[in-house]
Amino acid sequence: MHRWTAGACALAIAAFFGVVGCGDDDDDGGESDGASVDVTLSDFEIALGASSAPAGEVTFNVRNEGPTVHEFVVFQTDLAPDELPTDDDGNVAEGEDFEPLDEIEDIAVDEEPTLTLDLEAGQYVLICNIPAHYAQGMAQAFTVT
Repeated sequence: MHRWTAGACALAIAAFFGVVGCGDDDDDGGESDGASVDVTLSDFEIALGASSAPAGEVTFNVRNEGPTVHEFVVFQTDLAPDELPTDDDGNVAEGEDFEPLDEIEDIAVDEEPTLTLDLEAGQYVLICNIPAHYAQGMAQAFTVT
């Protein structure tokens, strides 16, 4: 009787971990879709649904709550969000020595674009680089583990 109970428990545990370990499959039976992070842009704030995600595919679901056009720019850097290099106008100085991984430009009010990136473990900074927006605090730290 104990063997049957132990076997039933092992089967139940295997079934549980089989279901839990599979993750979310997409509609065509492929691999897991990765992490998803909600991002809300507003003057002058970036609000994140999560401040970290596991390494791999990360989808940022961006919503611009206005009242103006915003951008969503992703940098991989060990710098603090308020220490990025800036030009004379206070905007982040994107260039040869400091390039974004990717970005969504000119996000109109109420638009909800997405940006999916394959991110390595490390530190990132997410910003809006519309003139004066970064200088007024539109930056957030983001960690990939």
